[in-house]
Amino acid sequence: IQLPADLTKMHLTDNPHPQVTHVPSSQSGCSIASDSGSSSLSDIYQATESEMGDVDLTGLPEAPVDSEDEEEEEDEDIDRTSDPLLGRDVVRECLEKEPADKTDDDIEQLLEFMHQLPAFANMTMSVRRELCSVMIFEVVEQAGAIILEDGQELDSWYVILNGTVEITYPDGKSESLCMGNSFGITPSLDKQYMNGVVRTKVDDCQFVCIAQQDYWRILNHVEKNTHKVEEEGEIVMVKEHRELDRSGTRKGHIVIKATPERLIMHLIEEHSIVDPTYIEDFLLTYRTFLTSPLEVGNKLLEWFTVDSLRDKVTRVVLLWVNNHFNDFEGDPAMTRFLEEFEKNLEDTKMKGHLRLLNIACAAKAKWRQITLQKPSRDSPLFFSLLGGSDKGFGIFVETVEIGSKAAEAGLKRGDQV
Repeated sequence: IQLPADLTKMHLTDNPHPQVTHVPSSQSGCSIASDSGSSSLSDIYQATESEMGDVDLTGLPEAPVDSEDEEEEEDEDIDRTSDPLLGRDVVRECLEKEPADKTDDDIEQLLEFMHQLPAFANMTMSVRRELCSVMIFEVVEQAGAIILEDGQELDSWYVILNGTVEITYPDGKSESLCMGNSFGITPSLDKQYMNGVVRTKVDDCQFVCIAQQDYWRILNHVEKNTHKVEEEGEIVMVKEHRELDRSGTRKGHIVIKATPERLIMHLIEEHSIVDPTYIEDFLLTYRTFLTSPLEVGNKLLEWFTVDSLRDKVTRVVLLWVNNHFNDFEGDPAMTRFLEEFEKNLEDTKMKGHLRLLNIACAAKAKWRQITLQKPSRDSPLFFSLLGGSDKGFGIFVETVEIGSKAAEAGLKRGDQV
Protein backbone atom coordinates (compact mmCIF):
# COMPACT_ATOMS: atom_id res chain seq x y z
CA ILE A 1 0.00 0.00 0.00
CA GLN A 2 1.42 3.35 -1.04
CA LEU A 3 1.59 5.96 1.69
CA PRO A 4 0.15 9.41 0.93
CA ALA A 5 2.87 11.66 -0.48
CA ASP A 6 2.82 14.13 2.40
CA LEU A 7 2.87 11.34 5.01
CA THR A 8 6.21 10.03 3.73
CA LYS A 9 7.81 13.38 4.51
CA MET A 10 7.16 13.09 8.24
CA HIS A 11 10.19 12.68 10.46
CA LEU A 12 10.82 12.55 14.18
CA THR A 13 13.78 14.06 15.98
CA ASP A 14 15.12 14.01 19.51
CA ASN A 15 13.56 16.66 21.69
CA PRO A 16 16.03 18.93 23.54
CA HIS A 17 13.25 20.36 25.74
CA PRO A 18 11.49 17.60 27.70
CA GLN A 19 8.68 19.89 28.84
CA VAL A 20 7.64 20.68 25.26
CA THR A 21 6.26 18.02 22.97
CA HIS A 22 7.23 18.62 19.35
CA VAL A 23 4.61 17.24 17.00
CA PRO A 24 6.12 17.20 13.51
CA SER A 25 3.33 17.36 11.00
CA SER A 26 2.93 16.60 7.37
CA GLN A 27 4.24 19.24 5.03
CA SER A 28 0.76 20.01 3.76
CA GLY A 29 0.22 23.70 3.13
CA CYS A 30 -3.53 23.48 3.64
CA SER A 31 -4.49 25.82 6.43
CA ILE A 32 -7.72 24.00 7.20
CA ALA A 33 -5.87 20.74 7.86
CA SER A 34 -3.81 22.17 10.68
CA ASP A 35 -0.60 20.65 11.97
CA SER A 36 -2.27 18.32 14.42
CA GLY A 37 -5.94 18.91 13.82
CA SER A 38 -8.08 20.91 16.21
CA SER A 39 -6.15 19.71 19.20
CA SER A 40 -6.19 21.24 22.62
CA LEU A 41 -3.60 23.07 24.68
CA SER A 42 -3.63 20.47 27.43
CA ASP A 43 0.03 19.56 26.86
CA ILE A 44 0.93 23.20 27.29
CA TYR A 45 -1.14 23.52 30.48
CA GLN A 46 1.02 20.86 32.09
CA ALA A 47 4.21 22.70 31.17
CA THR A 48 2.96 25.96 32.62
CA GLU A 49 0.67 24.78 35.43
CA SER A 50 3.06 25.91 38.17
CA GLU A 51 3.50 29.35 36.58
CA MET A 52 0.05 30.22 35.26
CA GLY A 53 -1.37 31.55 38.52
CA ASP A 54 -4.85 32.90 38.04
CA VAL A 55 -5.00 32.64 34.24
CA ASP A 56 -8.52 31.65 33.20
CA LEU A 57 -8.46 29.14 30.39
CA THR A 58 -11.78 27.44 31.09
CA GLY A 59 -13.63 26.18 28.08
CA LEU A 60 -10.64 25.21 25.96
CA PRO A 61 -11.28 21.78 24.41
CA GLU A 62 -9.63 18.62 25.68
CA ALA A 63 -7.51 16.61 23.27
CA PRO A 64 -8.71 13.10 22.49
CA VAL A 65 -6.42 10.31 23.70
CA ASP A 66 -5.99 7.19 21.63
CA SER A 67 -7.36 4.06 23.27
CA GLU A 68 -8.43 0.57 22.33
CA ASP A 69 -12.06 1.67 22.52
CA GLU A 70 -11.43 4.47 20.03
CA GLU A 71 -9.63 2.08 17.69
CA GLU A 72 -12.65 -0.22 17.82
CA GLU A 73 -14.94 2.76 17.13
CA GLU A 74 -12.78 3.77 14.18
CA ASP A 75 -13.00 0.23 12.81
CA GLU A 76 -16.78 0.38 13.17
CA ASP A 77 -16.82 3.74 11.38
CA ILE A 78 -14.75 2.30 8.53
CA ASP A 79 -17.10 -0.67 8.24
CA ARG A 80 -20.08 1.66 8.26
CA THR A 81 -18.71 4.01 5.62
CA SER A 82 -17.51 1.15 3.43
CA ASP A 83 -21.13 -0.01 3.07
CA PRO A 84 -23.29 2.98 2.15
CA LEU A 85 -26.24 0.68 1.52
CA LEU A 86 -26.30 -0.17 5.23
CA GLY A 87 -26.81 3.50 6.08
CA ARG A 88 -29.51 3.79 3.43
CA ASP A 89 -31.30 0.74 4.88
CA VAL A 90 -31.37 2.34 8.33
CA VAL A 91 -32.80 5.55 6.86
CA ARG A 92 -35.41 3.61 4.90
CA GLU A 93 -36.55 1.79 8.04
CA CYS A 94 -37.06 5.17 9.72
CA LEU A 95 -38.89 6.56 6.70
CA GLU A 96 -41.29 3.64 6.45
CA LYS A 97 -42.63 4.28 9.95
CA GLU A 98 -45.78 6.33 10.38
CA PRO A 99 -45.04 9.90 11.63
CA ALA A 100 -46.66 9.10 15.00
CA ASP A 101 -44.40 6.04 15.44
CA LYS A 102 -41.09 7.81 14.76
CA THR A 103 -38.82 7.97 17.81
CA ASP A 104 -36.28 10.70 18.58
CA ASP A 105 -33.54 8.38 17.31
CA ASP A 106 -35.42 7.87 14.05
CA ILE A 107 -35.74 11.62 13.55
CA GLU A 108 -32.01 12.12 14.26
CA GLN A 109 -31.17 9.45 11.65
CA LEU A 110 -33.40 11.19 9.11
CA LEU A 111 -31.98 14.58 10.02
CA GLU A 112 -28.42 13.41 9.42
CA PHE A 113 -29.40 12.09 5.98
CA MET A 114 -31.68 14.93 4.87
CA HIS A 115 -29.33 17.82 5.69
CA GLN A 116 -27.08 16.65 2.82
CA LEU A 117 -29.83 17.22 0.25
CA PRO A 118 -30.08 20.55 -1.64
CA ALA A 119 -33.82 20.83 -0.89
CA PHE A 120 -33.04 21.18 2.83
CA ALA A 121 -29.82 23.17 2.51
CA ASN A 122 -31.13 26.64 3.37
CA MET A 123 -33.36 25.54 6.23
CA THR A 124 -32.55 25.88 9.92
CA MET A 125 -31.94 22.84 12.09
CA SER A 126 -35.27 23.16 13.89
CA VAL A 127 -37.19 23.38 10.60
CA ARG A 128 -35.44 20.30 9.20
CA ARG A 129 -36.15 18.38 12.41
CA GLU A 130 -39.86 19.24 12.27
CA LEU A 131 -40.08 18.28 8.59
CA CYS A 132 -38.41 14.94 9.34
CA SER A 133 -41.02 14.22 12.01
CA VAL A 134 -43.97 14.55 9.57
CA MET A 135 -42.57 13.30 6.25
CA ILE A 136 -44.12 10.28 4.53
CA PHE A 137 -42.20 7.84 2.32
CA GLU A 138 -43.45 6.90 -1.16
CA VAL A 139 -42.01 4.62 -3.87
CA VAL A 140 -42.90 4.54 -7.58
CA GLU A 141 -41.46 1.31 -9.00
CA GLN A 142 -42.02 1.77 -12.74
CA ALA A 143 -40.31 4.20 -15.10
CA GLY A 144 -42.68 6.38 -17.10
CA ALA A 145 -45.31 6.53 -14.36
CA ILE A 146 -47.12 9.87 -14.10
CA ILE A 147 -46.93 11.34 -10.60
CA LEU A 148 -48.71 14.65 -11.23
CA GLU A 149 -50.86 15.72 -14.18
CA ASP A 150 -50.83 19.21 -15.68
CA GLY A 151 -53.40 21.35 -13.82
CA GLN A 152 -53.77 18.84 -10.97
CA GLU A 153 -54.37 20.41 -7.54
CA LEU A 154 -51.27 20.10 -5.36
CA ASP A 155 -51.41 18.95 -1.76
CA SER A 156 -47.78 18.04 -0.93
CA TRP A 157 -44.14 19.04 -1.21
CA TYR A 158 -41.95 16.29 -2.69
CA VAL A 159 -38.21 15.65 -2.29
CA ILE A 160 -36.51 13.00 -4.45
CA LEU A 161 -34.42 10.48 -2.49
CA ASN A 162 -33.64 8.10 -5.34
CA GLY A 163 -34.10 8.11 -9.11
CA THR A 164 -34.95 10.86 -11.60
CA VAL A 165 -38.19 12.54 -12.63
CA GLU A 166 -38.94 14.71 -15.65
CA ILE A 167 -41.28 17.70 -15.72
CA THR A 168 -42.74 18.40 -19.17
CA TYR A 169 -44.22 21.92 -19.41
CA PRO A 170 -47.17 22.93 -21.61
CA ASP A 171 -44.85 24.85 -23.97
CA GLY A 172 -42.92 21.63 -24.72
CA LYS A 173 -39.86 22.37 -22.59
CA SER A 174 -38.74 19.74 -20.10
CA GLU A 175 -36.63 19.61 -16.95
CA SER A 176 -35.01 16.68 -15.15
CA LEU A 177 -34.83 16.52 -11.37
CA CYS A 178 -32.66 14.05 -9.45
CA MET A 179 -31.77 13.13 -5.86
CA GLY A 180 -32.11 16.05 -3.49
CA ASN A 181 -34.31 18.17 -5.78
CA SER A 182 -37.86 19.10 -4.84
CA PHE A 183 -41.15 19.91 -6.54
CA GLY A 184 -44.78 20.51 -5.59
CA ILE A 185 -46.37 23.19 -3.41
CA THR A 186 -44.86 26.37 -2.00
CA PRO A 187 -45.39 27.18 1.72
CA SER A 188 -48.88 28.65 1.36
CA LEU A 189 -52.42 27.52 2.20
CA ASP A 190 -53.74 28.87 -1.10
CA LYS A 191 -54.92 26.37 -3.69
CA GLN A 192 -52.05 25.54 -6.04
CA TYR A 193 -52.04 23.65 -9.33
CA MET A 194 -49.31 21.74 -11.17
CA ASN A 195 -47.80 23.43 -14.19
CA GLY A 196 -46.70 20.55 -16.41
CA VAL A 197 -46.61 16.77 -16.17
CA VAL A 198 -44.29 15.00 -13.71
CA ARG A 199 -43.27 11.43 -14.61
CA THR A 200 -40.55 9.03 -13.49
CA LYS A 201 -37.60 8.45 -15.83
CA VAL A 202 -36.20 5.34 -14.11
CA ASP A 203 -37.44 2.42 -12.01
CA ASP A 204 -37.58 2.57 -8.21
CA CYS A 205 -38.01 6.31 -7.69
CA GLN A 206 -38.28 7.18 -4.00
CA PHE A 207 -39.70 10.34 -2.48
CA VAL A 208 -40.58 11.91 0.84
CA CYS A 209 -43.81 13.90 0.88
CA ILE A 210 -44.87 16.57 3.32
CA ALA A 211 -48.52 17.62 3.41
CA GLN A 212 -49.36 21.23 2.52
CA GLN A 213 -50.76 22.03 5.96
CA ASP A 214 -47.61 20.74 7.73
CA TYR A 215 -45.25 22.38 5.23
CA TRP A 216 -46.91 25.77 5.62
CA ARG A 217 -47.13 25.49 9.42
CA ILE A 218 -43.47 24.56 9.89
CA LEU A 219 -41.97 27.09 7.47
CA ASN A 220 -44.19 29.97 8.56
CA HIS A 221 -43.69 29.46 12.28
CA VAL A 222 -39.91 29.43 12.07
CA GLU A 223 -39.87 33.11 13.11
CA LYS A 224 -40.62 32.20 16.71
CA ASN A 225 -37.35 30.24 16.87
CA THR A 226 -35.13 32.94 15.39
CA HIS A 227 -33.82 36.25 16.66
CA LYS A 228 -32.65 38.89 14.18
CA VAL A 229 -30.08 41.55 15.09
CA GLU A 230 -30.49 44.79 13.16
CA GLU A 231 -28.08 47.70 12.74
CA GLU A 232 -29.07 50.85 10.86
CA GLY A 233 -32.14 49.12 9.47
CA GLU A 234 -30.26 46.12 8.09
CA ILE A 235 -30.22 42.57 9.47
CA VAL A 236 -26.60 41.78 10.40
CA MET A 237 -27.09 38.55 12.36
CA VAL A 238 -29.69 35.79 12.67
CA LYS A 239 -29.72 33.46 15.69
CA GLU A 240 -31.76 30.29 16.08
CA HIS A 241 -33.14 29.09 19.42
CA ARG A 242 -32.20 25.49 20.14
CA GLU A 243 -32.76 23.04 22.98
CA LEU A 244 -30.19 20.27 23.29
CA ASP A 245 -32.19 18.20 25.76
CA ARG A 246 -35.76 17.87 26.94
CA SER A 247 -34.97 19.02 30.47
CA GLY A 248 -34.75 22.61 29.22
CA THR A 249 -31.40 23.19 30.96
CA ARG A 250 -29.36 23.33 27.77
CA LYS A 251 -31.06 25.85 25.57
CA GLY A 252 -30.12 29.11 23.95
CA HIS A 253 -29.43 30.88 20.68
CA ILE A 254 -26.87 29.78 18.12
CA VAL A 255 -25.59 31.99 15.28
CA ILE A 256 -26.73 30.62 11.93
CA LYS A 257 -26.16 33.62 9.67
CA ALA A 258 -24.35 36.97 9.90
CA THR A 259 -22.24 39.51 8.05
CA PRO A 260 -18.45 38.87 8.18
CA GLU A 261 -18.01 41.88 10.48
CA ARG A 262 -20.56 40.56 13.00
CA LEU A 263 -19.07 37.05 12.86
CA ILE A 264 -15.67 38.52 13.80
CA MET A 265 -17.22 40.61 16.58
CA HIS A 266 -18.98 37.55 18.00
CA LEU A 267 -15.55 36.06 18.81
CA ILE A 268 -15.36 38.24 21.92
CA GLU A 269 -19.06 38.23 22.81
CA GLU A 270 -20.70 35.83 25.25
CA HIS A 271 -21.42 32.48 23.64
CA SER A 272 -24.53 30.45 24.33
CA ILE A 273 -24.36 27.13 26.17
CA VAL A 274 -25.59 25.49 22.96
CA ASP A 275 -22.77 27.05 20.92
CA PRO A 276 -19.61 26.42 23.00
CA THR A 277 -17.29 25.87 20.02
CA TYR A 278 -18.05 29.06 18.12
CA ILE A 279 -14.41 30.25 18.16
CA GLU A 280 -13.07 26.92 16.87
CA ASP A 281 -15.76 26.81 14.16
CA PHE A 282 -14.97 30.36 13.09
CA LEU A 283 -11.21 29.74 12.89
CA LEU A 284 -11.86 26.67 10.75
CA THR A 285 -14.26 28.32 8.30
CA TYR A 286 -13.34 32.03 8.05
CA ARG A 287 -11.42 31.32 4.84
CA THR A 288 -14.72 30.91 3.02
CA PHE A 289 -15.94 34.45 3.68
CA LEU A 290 -12.84 36.57 4.42
CA THR A 291 -10.13 37.49 1.94
CA SER A 292 -7.35 37.72 4.53
CA PRO A 293 -6.78 36.48 8.10
CA LEU A 294 -5.43 39.95 8.90
CA GLU A 295 -9.03 41.17 8.95
CA VAL A 296 -9.38 39.11 12.11
CA GLY A 297 -5.86 39.80 13.38
CA ASN A 298 -6.14 43.59 13.17
CA LYS A 299 -9.44 43.52 15.06
CA LEU A 300 -7.93 41.36 17.79
CA LEU A 301 -5.03 43.79 18.22
CA GLU A 302 -7.51 46.66 18.43
CA TRP A 303 -9.63 44.89 21.06
CA PHE A 304 -6.55 43.92 23.08
CA THR A 305 -6.20 47.56 24.14
CA VAL A 306 -9.52 47.26 26.01
CA ASP A 307 -8.90 45.82 29.48
CA SER A 308 -12.22 43.96 29.68
CA LEU A 309 -11.60 42.21 26.34
CA ARG A 310 -7.95 41.27 26.85
CA ASP A 311 -8.49 37.76 28.21
CA LYS A 312 -11.05 36.91 25.51
CA VAL A 313 -8.73 38.13 22.74
CA THR A 314 -5.83 36.12 24.17
CA ARG A 315 -7.96 32.96 24.27
CA VAL A 316 -8.86 33.40 20.58
CA VAL A 317 -5.19 33.82 19.60
CA LEU A 318 -4.10 30.80 21.67
CA LEU A 319 -6.72 28.61 20.01
CA TRP A 320 -5.76 29.97 16.61
CA VAL A 321 -2.05 29.23 17.11
CA ASN A 322 -2.78 25.81 18.54
CA ASN A 323 -5.27 24.64 15.90
CA HIS A 324 -4.07 26.40 12.73
CA PHE A 325 -0.38 27.25 13.08
CA ASN A 326 0.03 27.13 9.29
CA ASP A 327 -1.92 30.39 9.13
CA PHE A 328 1.03 32.10 10.83
CA GLU A 329 4.01 30.06 9.68
CA GLY A 330 3.22 30.43 5.99
CA ASP A 331 2.25 34.13 5.98
CA PRO A 332 4.82 36.86 6.76
CA ALA A 333 2.07 39.37 7.60
CA MET A 334 0.54 36.95 10.12
CA THR A 335 3.98 36.23 11.57
CA ARG A 336 4.34 39.98 12.19
CA PHE A 337 0.88 39.98 13.79
CA LEU A 338 2.00 37.23 16.16
CA GLU A 339 5.16 39.15 17.05
CA GLU A 340 3.13 42.28 17.78
CA PHE A 341 0.68 40.32 19.89
CA GLU A 342 3.60 38.77 21.80
CA LYS A 343 4.97 42.25 22.48
CA ASN A 344 1.57 43.35 23.76
CA LEU A 345 1.54 40.44 26.21
CA GLU A 346 5.01 41.50 27.40
CA ASP A 347 3.97 45.15 27.80
CA THR A 348 0.86 44.22 29.81
CA LYS A 349 2.89 41.75 31.95
CA MET A 350 0.62 38.82 31.09
CA LYS A 351 3.49 36.41 31.72
CA GLY A 352 1.38 33.28 32.07
CA HIS A 353 -0.35 33.82 28.75
CA LEU A 354 2.97 34.78 27.12
CA ARG A 355 4.61 31.55 28.22
CA LEU A 356 1.59 29.60 27.00
CA LEU A 357 1.84 31.31 23.59
CA ASN A 358 5.59 30.65 23.31
CA ILE A 359 5.24 26.97 24.17
CA ALA A 360 2.29 26.59 21.78
CA CYS A 361 4.42 28.03 18.97
CA ALA A 362 7.32 25.75 19.87
CA ALA A 363 5.10 22.68 20.00
CA LYS A 364 3.49 23.43 16.63
CA ALA A 365 6.58 24.57 14.70
CA LYS A 366 7.89 22.30 11.93
CA TRP A 367 11.50 21.28 11.34
CA ARG A 368 12.88 22.70 8.10
CA GLN A 369 16.21 23.35 6.39
CA ILE A 370 17.17 26.82 5.19
CA THR A 371 20.12 27.56 2.90
CA LEU A 372 21.54 31.07 3.10
CA GLN A 373 24.40 31.94 0.72
CA LYS A 374 26.86 34.74 1.45
CA PRO A 375 28.85 36.43 -1.36
CA SER A 376 31.91 36.55 0.92
CA ARG A 377 33.03 35.46 4.37
CA ASP A 378 32.80 39.01 5.72
CA SER A 379 29.28 39.72 4.38
CA PRO A 380 26.64 40.37 7.04
CA LEU A 381 24.13 37.64 7.96
CA PHE A 382 21.16 40.02 8.29
CA PHE A 383 19.97 38.19 11.39
CA SER A 384 21.04 37.91 15.03
CA LEU A 385 21.07 34.96 17.43
CA LEU A 386 20.30 34.64 21.13
CA GLY A 387 21.10 31.88 23.63
CA GLY A 388 23.68 29.14 23.81
CA SER A 389 25.23 26.99 26.51
CA ASP A 390 26.36 30.03 28.52
CA LYS A 391 22.75 31.26 28.66
CA GLY A 392 21.37 27.89 29.64
CA PHE A 393 18.94 27.48 26.72
CA GLY A 394 18.99 26.76 23.00
CA ILE A 395 20.06 29.05 20.17
CA PHE A 396 17.22 31.14 18.72
CA VAL A 397 16.91 33.75 15.99
CA GLU A 398 16.32 37.05 17.75
CA THR A 399 15.88 39.43 14.81
CA VAL A 400 15.73 39.20 11.02
CA GLU A 401 16.23 42.28 8.85
CA ILE A 402 13.06 42.95 6.84
CA GLY A 403 13.55 42.48 3.10
CA SER A 404 17.00 40.89 3.51
CA LYS A 405 18.28 37.68 1.93
CA ALA A 406 17.79 35.97 5.28
CA ALA A 407 14.11 36.97 5.32
CA GLU A 408 13.68 35.86 1.69
CA ALA A 409 15.22 32.48 2.55
CA GLY A 410 12.48 32.02 5.18
CA LEU A 411 14.35 32.73 8.40
CA LYS A 412 12.01 34.11 11.08
CA ARG A 413 12.28 35.54 14.56
CA GLY A 414 11.80 32.75 17.11
CA ASP A 415 13.33 30.02 14.92
CA GLN A 416 15.46 27.63 16.95
CA VAL A 417 18.72 26.59 15.35
